[in-house]
Amino acid sequence: MPHVHATPRSAPPGPPGGEVYRLALPNTSCAAKLSRDFLSSLLTVSRHRGLIDDARLCVTEVVTNAHRHTRTSLIRVGVTVQRKQVTVSVADDDHWALPEPPAFREVREEVGEQEGGRGLLLVERLALAWGMTVLGGCFPYRKAVWFTLARAGSAP
Repeated sequence: MPHVHATPRSAPPGPPGGEVYRLALPNTSCAAKLSRDFLSSLLTVSRHRGLIDDARLCVTEVVTNAHRHTRTSLIRVGVTVQRKQVTVSVADDDHWALPEPPAFREVREEVGEQEGGRGLLLVERLALAWGMTVLGGCFPYRKAVWFTLARAGSAP
């Protein structure tokens, strides 16, 4: 059974009171840049400019994981923009490639000893909440990795 990690909030917050945006990208090396640009534009227009740097870093890490570690043909980015927070979800069609949460991985401090594996640690440190959701019920067909960023001083 695949494991699912989540912060205290175990599912991404729903869209009540928010606007939902979606982008479907082919699984290519350009997917991370396109998702960064898409998210930056949304956050600029929605007056969440203070979240742009963290959002760009987190979405890059999650989309890059989907690109590098799955065989999915499409990477789907969903963004829910609310007044004080933004939730980003990155879904792919490869349910067997669940990312390994940082708590289950030994991270070596010495530079160069480990080439990868630090991306979800960055997401964990920057996000108010984050997690993974397997979609599709008894026969999962897809998974999503999501994270929520909030304006300074916002509580979950």
